[in-house]
Amino acid sequence: MKPYSLTLCILLCAITFKGYAQNTDQPAVKYDQHKVFNPNFYPEKGNAFRNAGGAPGSKYWQNKADYKLNVTLDTLKHRIDGTALITYTNNSPDALGFLWLQVEQNIYREDSRAEATSPITGGRFNNRTYTKGDEIKAIFITKNGKTEKADYLVTDTRLQIKLKDSLRADGSKLQIRIEYGFDIPQYGTDRMGRLLTKNGWIYELAQWYPRMEVYDDVSGWNTLPYLGAGEFYLEYGNFDYTITAPASLLVVGSGELLNPNEVYSPTTLKRLAEARNSDKTIMIKDSADVLRKDDYPKKPNLTWHFLCKNARDVAWAASKAFIWDAARINLSGGKKALAQSVYPIESKGKQAWSRSTEYVKGAIELYSSQWFEYTYPVATNVAGTVGGMEYPGIVFCSSESKSSDLWSVTNHEFGHNWFPMIVGSNERKYAWMDEGFNTFLNNVDTKVFNNGEYYVKPDEQKTAIEQFGPDAEPIMTIPDVLQDNFLGVAAYSKPALGLAILREQVLGEQRFDYAFKTYIKRWAFKHPTPWDFFHTMDNAAGEDLSWFWNEWFFTTWKLDQGIRDITYPDGDASKGALITLENLEEMALPITIQIKEENGKTAIVKLPVEIWQRGGLWTFHYKSTSKIVSAVVDPDHLLPDINPENNSFSGLPVPAGTTASSVIKTYIDAIGGTEKLKNIKDLQISSTGTIQGSEVQMVSRYRAPDMYFQQITVPSYNNLVVTHVLVNGERVSVQQLSREIPLDEAGKKIIKAKSKPFPELEYEKGGYTMELDSTLKIVNGDLAYEIDINLAEGTQIRNFYNQKTGLKIKQVVEGSVNSVIEFGDYEGINGGIRIPFLIKTTLLGQSAEFKVKETAVNSGMTAGGFQ
Repeated sequence: MKPYSLTLCILLCAITFKGYAQNTDQPAVKYDQHKVFNPNFYPEKGNAFRNAGGAPGSKYWQNKADYKLNVTLDTLKHRIDGTALITYTNNSPDALGFLWLQVEQNIYREDSRAEATSPITGGRFNNRTYTKGDEIKAIFITKNGKTEKADYLVTDTRLQIKLKDSLRADGSKLQIRIEYGFDIPQYGTDRMGRLLTKNGWIYELAQWYPRMEVYDDVSGWNTLPYLGAGEFYLEYGNFDYTITAPASLLVVGSGELLNPNEVYSPTTLKRLAEARNSDKTIMIKDSADVLRKDDYPKKPNLTWHFLCKNARDVAWAASKAFIWDAARINLSGGKKALAQSVYPIESKGKQAWSRSTEYVKGAIELYSSQWFEYTYPVATNVAGTVGGMEYPGIVFCSSESKSSDLWSVTNHEFGHNWFPMIVGSNERKYAWMDEGFNTFLNNVDTKVFNNGEYYVKPDEQKTAIEQFGPDAEPIMTIPDVLQDNFLGVAAYSKPALGLAILREQVLGEQRFDYAFKTYIKRWAFKHPTPWDFFHTMDNAAGEDLSWFWNEWFFTTWKLDQGIRDITYPDGDASKGALITLENLEEMALPITIQIKEENGKTAIVKLPVEIWQRGGLWTFHYKSTSKIVSAVVDPDHLLPDINPENNSFSGLPVPAGTTASSVIKTYIDAIGGTEKLKNIKDLQISSTGTIQGSEVQMVSRYRAPDMYFQQITVPSYNNLVVTHVLVNGERVSVQQLSREIPLDEAGKKIIKAKSKPFPELEYEKGGYTMELDSTLKIVNGDLAYEIDINLAEGTQIRNFYNQKTGLKIKQVVEGSVNSVIEFGDYEGINGGIRIPFLIKTTLLGQSAEFKVKETAVNSGMTAGGFQ
């Protein structure tokens, strides 16, 4: 599922609004090594079903569900009718007196439990229209050659069948025949639905047949209701299914099409054969074919017959509006598969869906070579109404996605063919076991694809604000319990970051990759638990990682590692240096320090997590031969340190005679001088950035003396207005997704101060107090002055100015509104002034860079532009 976390806080360049002044009455040190390195983390021993090493045990079992599905699509009524024949095998050691199935179309009923528990403010999983859900016409049970009507009861999205005689253990079978139908919702909780294009409807069908619940050795029947956020937990089996639809429709589905000669024209068959042997994308059905409306057998209806083996689900799509292209996927040992894309004419374009098949092929080949080979004969990307959703061998992505956004969603959804399609975890309970693992794979993949075409180097220090904020929730939380604005962190980005930290900082790539591939291989087409994953990684990597699993997945502990002091034996730097590190928060991680000496010598020191087993302070001897000019913890910003300000130690005092006023004057002169800045009566700056593959646009306007407007939009989400900030005199308004954000007086004061394009002109006026820190700071390797501006009690802005250039390079806001922003690439604009054309900040827990695209100075802006 695509992470729809663009609804999170993107406020005034990643400001975090608390709504109330922060509580500063906190202990200085929270770290307790006894909590981190707790020897009693693992709750239970291994057994015959799941062994202590994390592998399936000698008596591991799981049940099986084979499906034979036959349905008809009625395009006039937008409806499905048909039958499902399920052959259910009970491999458990238990006799089953009843069975549970999922009837998830019932989520679209007005009286559904999901509807009753959906916020009135709306959301991704809210119903927009209602249907009658799954209309069960009849259910029959066949067991031991005898067929009879079933005794069943539907409860919301679950259906229980009560058996007259229990289904015996150890391989006994029965068949369930269900006659059913349902109306296809136009918007189906962003997992299915239909989209009207200029050449016809696009149907995306999922959760389209009654499905068996999982009976396992952990919980017995898994019957959590389908409420929207929690995805699926399904049994494996073979799927033999047919779709009968009007002949003008092109149908694509999970698995292999068994009757191509019956549904394709000779031209289509020829082009398809060419695509199967081509590494370049081959057009099978182009826009001319769509408009000609005759490239199919001349019959009223066609029946499409698919087979998907050893899968946990199937999905399909149909439309007469589809353009269709394809290319060969190259797998190991000479094996081949087919990458293909279907999309409407409106989505065509070199920066849009015309590259989709290239993305599909690239993602599948990279995942297959790195982790585990792709297991389906076809990989199909469907453009439609669904923003991003995964199914075996087929995914649904937004028809409006383009460029990096299309790569991101395609890469993400096909990554799900490993988690949870191959490794069949319980998504309904543990979203992170598929979304988080998959996001980790996506990040590794994106770094390689097309020489890093869409790769953006992460800055995890900036993500810490989002991932470890005051409203953070543990990863180990049921997705339906997670708050909407934290699902993207707890299920996606934080678990992905955790795996990256293990791979890059704790284990190293070789040990991590072996252990992770061992987990995939062990649990392919099986049902692992979190403990199976933890134990497998520990055993295969040869490292007790219980300390990490606990702090990262079960708590909301924060990380704050820094440098406390640097001294020299007998005051002589040639005898080496004693560097004291401190751990001020509850989390522990390995630490990396970059050291630069006065004589030009540089070094990297790496220390393991075990230095924190004795407490929150650690002193080590560094063999320096001259004075240390700078020492920086985590120089590459790979760890989510919530307080990176204590990560650097310069050891250099501010030069004598330097004052706060002189630093401010140097900065003002560097960007144009007081008079030119005062002559700016209005200013508009338009910038663009990318977050999670989606382009984000930011427009900021200023009109002297006290009007400010900023709006951030996401074009690929129907120009979604994420934030709207307005300052007009004493009025201060901040809206997020059209909802007003409450601000206290300190928060309003920060917004007003930040709304000025050149606030330094105001600093020496009343209402501000400035203080120059006595030591030079290090910002991205450069020495900088730090000036602290106190706006009110508990509210502070800290600006950092490059010692050499005088330019402002960083700003930290602390109080009821928090933010961290870095500035670079100063360029001249009209009016003879300079502004930063590069702004680095954090959006949605992800590092982001905004680049200025257009400016307008003294354009006669009217007050009407500040609404």
